[in-house]
This record gives sequence, structure tokens and C-alpha cells, in this order.
Amino acid sequence: MSKQETKNQILKFRDDRDWLKYHNGKDLSISISLEANELLEIFQWSGKDLDRVDRLDRIKDELADIFIYCYMMADYYHLDVDEIISNKLKKNLNKYPDGKMINLTTKDD
Repeated sequence: MSKQETKNQILKFRDDRDWLKYHNGKDLSISISLEANELLEIFQWSGKDLDRVDRLDRIKDELADIFIYCYMMADYYHLDVDEIISNKLKKNLNKYPDGKMINLTTKDD
């Protein structure tokens, strides 16, 4: 399935349920955060198991929920997902050029 087909499926699902009227920047942001926390919950108390491959189906479901809300938020703001990702990657290339030493104990500003 293409990205456009995925987007169309997401928006059709939303529109068939008349959910657009409940969508705004705040609530979509909250939903993204809640779904990200559900993903994080999979790893809670996992000890040394950093990958949780035994829960890959749940990981896929939570990632899908996050992506769905992200697509709906991009649609709400009339943003092109490919364009905003490309723009952010360009910023990251400038911020973190190839070969730059990474200090994992401090965050670069």
C-alpha cells in the first residue's frame, strides 16, 4: 500500500465515524502522547530485555496508533508528511554532520 493509500484509509475511517469535529491540535497531540506511552508501557519492567520481541504484535499495534494520529494531525494542519520529514532531516544533517563525535551524556542544543 502506498503512503497516499494509507493516508486515504485513515481519513476515510475517521470521516465514516464523523470524528473530524473532535480533532484539534491539542487533542491530537494528547492522543499521540498517550499512544506513545502505551508503546513505552510494553518496555516497563522489562529488565535486561531491551527489545521485547515477544511483544512485537503489541509494538506494531501501538506504532500504528501513533502513526495514525500523526497522519490525522498532519491532515488537520494541512501538512505534507514527506515534506515536513524531509525538512526536519535537513535540519538534523546540519545539527549532526557526518563524523561529529556524539556525547551520549549531554544533549546538544
